[in-house]
Amino acid sequence: MAENHPLQICFQNFQKVKNCVQTHLSNFIQRHSSPSLPSFTNQKEPFLSASPSLGKQNKDPTHQILLKGSSAAPVTKEELGRATWTFLHALAAQYPEEPTRQQKKDVKELMAILSRMYPCKECADHFKEVLRANPVQAGSHSEFSQWLCHVHNVVNRSLGKLVFPCERVDARWGKLDCEQRTCDVQGATKFW
Repeated sequence: MAENHPLQICFQNFQKVKNCVQTHLSNFIQRHSSPSLPSFTNQKEPFLSASPSLGKQNKDPTHQILLKGSSAAPVTKEELGRATWTFLHALAAQYPEEPTRQQKKDVKELMAILSRMYPCKECADHFKEVLRANPVQAGSHSEFSQWLCHVHNVVNRSLGKLVFPCERVDARWGKLDCEQRTCDVQGATKFW
C-alpha cells in the first residue's frame, strides 16, 4: 500500500482538528452566550444573519461568527499567530506518546514547512531562527508538547509577551474531547 504524502496527511489531520474545534466552538458559544457579546443580527449587515444560499435565518452561532469575521478587515498578523499556535498546541495534545517514525518525520516536516511558507515573512524568518536554535523534539507526546511550549515561549519573549509555565501545558492544551477518538492523529490508533 502506497504511503500518503506528508502534506496530505497534515491536511487530513488538520481537517479532523478543524472539525473538532468547530464543534467545540459552537458548543462553547451556545453554552456561554452573553449579553456582552456583540449582536450578529445587525440591521446594517443583514447578510450576517441570513443564509446566503437559503435566504432564511441561520441561527448557527459559528456560521454567524465566521460571516462576521469575513466581512471585517483581513486577518491580522496577531490573529494569524494565535490561530497557528492554537492549531499547533491542539496537534501536540493529540500527538501520540509512542509516535511512528512517519509521525515524527511529518511533524518535523510540518515545522519546516511553516518556517518556509508562513504567510507572514517576518514571522517565518524568525521561526526559522528559532528552529535552528531549538530543533524539533518529537519522540513522544510529552516531548513534543514541552518542546512546542518552549518554542512558543521563545517567540513570546521576543515579542515582549508573558511566558507560559510549560509544566501546565497539558492542563491548558489537553486532548480534544471527540467521540470515538475521531480527533486522534492519523496512525495513532490501530483499528485492526
